[in-house]
Amino acid sequence: MQHVILGMLLVHGPLTLYAVQRQFTAGVSLFYSASFGSIQRALRQLVDRGLVSVASPGERGQKPYSITADGEREWREWMRHPITGSDAETTALAKVFFLGAVDSAERAAVLSTIRERITADLAELDGTADGIDRLDVPAESAEVLRFQRATLDYGIRAHRLALEWVDELDDVAPAAGRIAPQAAVRG
Repeated sequence: MQHVILGMLLVHGPLTLYAVQRQFTAGVSLFYSASFGSIQRALRQLVDRGLVSVASPGERGQKPYSITADGEREWREWMRHPITGSDAETTALAKVFFLGAVDSAERAAVLSTIRERITADLAELDGTADGIDRLDVPAESAEVLRFQRATLDYGIRAHRLALEWVDELDDVAPAAGRIAPQAAVRG
C-alpha cells in the first residue's frame, strides 16, 4: 500500500489523508482495498521513513502530505523491481495504474517485469495441468477431478489473457513523456 500512496502523491501532488482515501475510492479500490485506518498508518510510516513529508495543518486543520525525493526514488525502484510474493496480480495492476507517470523506457521495463511474472506463473500452471492430465484416475474420482481441473484451466486462461493484455499495453504508442507530478486534478 505504501508504494500505491507514493504513486498517488507523485501524480496528484500534496494530498490530505482524506484526499488519499478519496483517490483509493475513485480508482485504486478496483484492485486494492484499504481502510481509512490502514491508509493513515501507511502515511505515518512513510513520514517516519522520510519518504513523505507532512505540512503544518492548514485551513480546517488538514495536513497535506507530499512525496520527498527519497520517496520518489523508492517508488521508481519499486516500479522497476520484479514482482514477487503471492499478491502478483494486485502488484501488477498497481504498477500499470501508475505507468503514465514514467517515461517510455521505464514503462517498457515495468511491463517486462510484469510479463516475466505472468509467464513464470503460467508455466507453473501448465506444468501442473500436464501432470494432472497424465493421471490414471479411478472412475469414482473422475467427476471430482474434472471440476478441479476446470479451476486450473480458468487460471491458465486468465494468465494467457493477462499476457495478451500486457502485450497490448506494450504495443500502445508511448505518451509524450512523463506527466509532471501534481499535474493531475487534486482529490
